[in-house]
Amino acid sequence: MKAKSSFSVLIFFVILAIGLAWAYLGFGFGQGTGAMWVTAIFFLVAILVSSAIKIADQWEKAVVLRLGRFHSLRGPGLFLIIPIIDSVAYWIDTRVISTSFTAEKTLTKDTVPVDVDAVLFWKVIDAKKAALEIAEYKNAIGWASQTALRDVIGKTMLSEMLEGRDKMSTLLQKIIDDRTEPWGINVISVEVKDVNIPSSLQDAMSMQAQAERERQARVILGDSERQVAEKFGEAAKTYADNPTALHLRAMNMLYEGLKTNSTIVIVPSSALETMQLGGLSGMTALTMNLNKERENKENDSKQGK
Repeated sequence: MKAKSSFSVLIFFVILAIGLAWAYLGFGFGQGTGAMWVTAIFFLVAILVSSAIKIADQWEKAVVLRLGRFHSLRGPGLFLIIPIIDSVAYWIDTRVISTSFTAEKTLTKDTVPVDVDAVLFWKVIDAKKAALEIAEYKNAIGWASQTALRDVIGKTMLSEMLEGRDKMSTLLQKIIDDRTEPWGINVISVEVKDVNIPSSLQDAMSMQAQAERERQARVILGDSERQVAEKFGEAAKTYADNPTALHLRAMNMLYEGLKTNSTIVIVPSSALETMQLGGLSGMTALTMNLNKERENKENDSKQGK
């Protein structure tokens, strides 16, 4: 039961002070039984009035019982009850409340033990039902949520649980809302926070994911090689009908190879004959010219520094 408010305590002392003042002015304080009776009467009135005054906060509803039977809902704000006859049985919080619940070591549909953490957001929309239809409705909501979570896990595959948390949350909200609706409680949303699986299974899933990525990489590489081969085939058809283009391409490939820092380049003799470089002497002259050109560039860069 909610403690008396400071306002009711203030009223108690105000009435008591009025009684003491009346007793002092009318009979003289401490003289005769009249002053004692007046003080006692005002003390009794102060107790009754202060106990009749109740204040409910903006987010509260007070369930008032009269002689043990439901009488009315009061609040928010100031209201009065009949002392002794009326009593405030419950103070119902009508704000949105969050409740965490878990399911530990629960088997999924494919017999995998998981630990699932979730949070429920709910509010009381009918304070009368919440007070009269069930005892300790907050605990009941927690148990109903936990059993619903276990039921959903047992009917869901692990892959579906990991990929479709939103679907699982929606299903949980519907199940819990159906169970709590007779209690005057509305489920606003359910959020699945975390799904924990055994470490050994995590390693196996990691290896599976790695193998899948390697398979995709190999498929992509093979497809790339196929495309390159097709382009080479198209280029070969072009060079077959155009010897000049093939000769220029061979010269360019040789030139690009000699431009590097390599000092030895192995070229098939048939390629030399095709490029008409005059045999080994022509090849040597070309190499010397390229080396001389590279040395000149290095000297120019050093002088520039």
